[in-house]
Amino acid sequence: MDGGCSSIFVAGERTVSVAFLELLVSTFPRFLVGWGITVKITLISLIFATVLGLFSCLLQISHSKVLNFISQIYIDIIRGTPVLVQVFFIYFGITQLLNMRMSADIAGIITLSLNAGAYLSEIFRGGIDAVNPGQMEAARSLGLPYARAMSKVVLPQAVKIVIPSMVNQFIITLKDTSIISVIGLRELTQTGKLIVAVNFESFKIWSITAIYYLVTITILSKVSKLIERKISYGKGKC
Repeated sequence: MDGGCSSIFVAGERTVSVAFLELLVSTFPRFLVGWGITVKITLISLIFATVLGLFSCLLQISHSKVLNFISQIYIDIIRGTPVLVQVFFIYFGITQLLNMRMSADIAGIITLSLNAGAYLSEIFRGGIDAVNPGQMEAARSLGLPYARAMSKVVLPQAVKIVIPSMVNQFIITLKDTSIISVIGLRELTQTGKLIVAVNFESFKIWSITAIYYLVTITILSKVSKLIERKISYGKGKC
């Protein structure tokens, strides 16, 4: 009896495993499209967010109180509101106010760029503060203007310092794309929702969705660690 039950149990496990693999293979084309949209939206958003974050950081550390105020207001608004509210505000609120249409892709990119930009601004500011003030003083004493000293001397050192924090923000932004699915953007999470609506295999489909996110983020983390090691090695050689 025990042997028979064990055989049935093992056979059942194999059947479940085969069914899961078949589902993984059959849904691969749709998930691949969703994964591509997720990566595309993330990369475009991060490019804009990096530029916006650096610009906001420079406003924050400038000697103008007005520019400081503008940057701080932007950061406080973004940090003080959830991403979900931000995407609803942009996709529904702004479009209604301006009586215009906006695609889910554009709304998602704008939302993620503004959101990540605020956090990157603080990350850049922390990196600049971590650079020895003597670096700026030395550059200015050599006759370099403030802007040139900042771009050529301070910022390159600050970027090396903040790389781990930047990568962490990149990972957060990638995961935040799942929130954008509420406006119909067909990224990974929305793809999972649509597949579940057809086959009702919630556990298996969400497990597969989690695998795609896990693999993508793991690869990104490994790449970041490789970059950190190269930077640390370079410092050691100097």
